[in-house]
Amino acid sequence: MIKAKYGTTLPSNWKWYKARECMDVRDGTHDSPQYISEGYPLVTSKNLSDGKIDFSTCSYISKEDHEAISKRSAVDDGDILYAMIGTIGNPVIVEKSHEFSIKNVALFKFNNKNVFNKYIYYFLNSEIAKRQFDSNSRGGTQKFVSLTNIRDLQVPLPPLETQKQIAQVLETADQLRKDCQQVEQELNALAQSVFLEMFGDPSINPKNFPLGTIKNLVEEVKYGTSEKADETIGDFPMLRMNNITYTGEWNFSSLKYANLDKKDHEKYLTKKGDILFNRTNSRDLVGKTAVFREDTPMAIAGYLIRVRVNNKANSEYISAYLNSIHGKQTLQHMCKSIVGMANINAQELQKIKILMPPKQLQDEFDNKLTKIRAQRKINTTQFTEYNNLFNALLQKAFKGELDLKSTEQA
Repeated sequence: MIKAKYGTTLPSNWKWYKARECMDVRDGTHDSPQYISEGYPLVTSKNLSDGKIDFSTCSYISKEDHEAISKRSAVDDGDILYAMIGTIGNPVIVEKSHEFSIKNVALFKFNNKNVFNKYIYYFLNSEIAKRQFDSNSRGGTQKFVSLTNIRDLQVPLPPLETQKQIAQVLETADQLRKDCQQVEQELNALAQSVFLEMFGDPSINPKNFPLGTIKNLVEEVKYGTSEKADETIGDFPMLRMNNITYTGEWNFSSLKYANLDKKDHEKYLTKKGDILFNRTNSRDLVGKTAVFREDTPMAIAGYLIRVRVNNKANSEYISAYLNSIHGKQTLQHMCKSIVGMANINAQELQKIKILMPPKQLQDEFDNKLTKIRAQRKINTTQFTEYNNLFNALLQKAFKGELDLKSTEQA
């Protein structure tokens, strides 16, 4: 019998099951054990990200608490963890290197030999699964989905061999995306290493460059406009603090638009080579800095500071300095809190101490960065293509629409 659920019609040899009917679905502890300085990691929803467990941010519990939790929710290799609170989702297939416990996390265990864990992993990332959880999630700012709703999740299940073939296709496409992400990380590390090679660690100044302040290197510093932005209508795209990434790059995916009077163009529009500085945010994000490299001007929102350099400086050098480990530490130490948000104003920004290498050396650094950015652009384009491919395959996979003949021949 062919069943249609959530707009999905399945092949005749597939069947809809509730998760509880084909898997053992549990969750972690509901208690709040006492945290200690050393012990067993307690993995919560916030520790699941990008298909991995981030143990670096885990709290620790005692052996007694771990053993008590494990009686009900012991985690084994091959199990899947799924965040139930906050950002719902982020499934992870467990590869255990050490013991740990879970809280606010769903646990899928695979005692049924006719269910393949990698197939379920990719299904949990699909729109069919996400739509079900979205319709059943509750809470205001802190969303959550109940264990009952997770156990009632409708799963389209083909024969085991088909599950493995589907998982193989998706895993291959997923790996192409991950390879691009790895290249991106390597390019970021290369840019940082070039900075250190040319200028040394700013905290110790091994090359004995003169020390000055950012004010010595700038021609003009301006705040952005208080003009309201709109998602669809306006003469100019408006840069806001979320458009600057933590690593000092740009994300233009969520631009809004603003109208500016002609008299305000000089005050509030960017030019190629301007530095944009995020003056307020949470303490770890205040001071995000990036160089504007586009030919077409954009408006600047009020939470940004626009910096134009003088003939002693290259804007790429100043931006890289502020985005270095030393720069970020400096920014975090100097920022003050205003109404719960950290803040650094334009005057404070100009007082930041900075090494002042020769302009020619700064320009050489810019040239090397230009080559790295060219590689990054190629990699980003490739990632977009692979990401689109993966998402297209994911859309087809759980409707039985993938062509698996090539997989069988392989």
